[in-house]
Amino acid sequence: MLSRFEVAKDTAQALTESAADHVGRIATIVSGAVREIAHEMGEWASDAFEMREAADKAAADKAAAYRGADAAADDAAARAAADTAGADDAGADDH
Repeated sequence: MLSRFEVAKDTAQALTESAADHVGRIATIVSGAVREIAHEMGEWASDAFEMREAADKAAADKAAAYRGADAAADDAAARAAADTAGADDAGADDH
């Protein structure tokens, strides 16, 4: 027959082994969760960088389009002024 001490020792041993198993499983769950959280945060940051780059490119494209429109307007105004000056010069020859 087992003594009270031996029963207590076996109980403590079984509880310690059980605790170690459960702590190990919990640590695995927690480390996996930390890894997944880090991965998702990295993906989110990458999305933010890509969106920022796209916004910067869109702003640059918009600015270039405005500069192009202004240049085209300036060219048209210069041509109109030249045409007007040419017409005035042609009229001056008639006098």
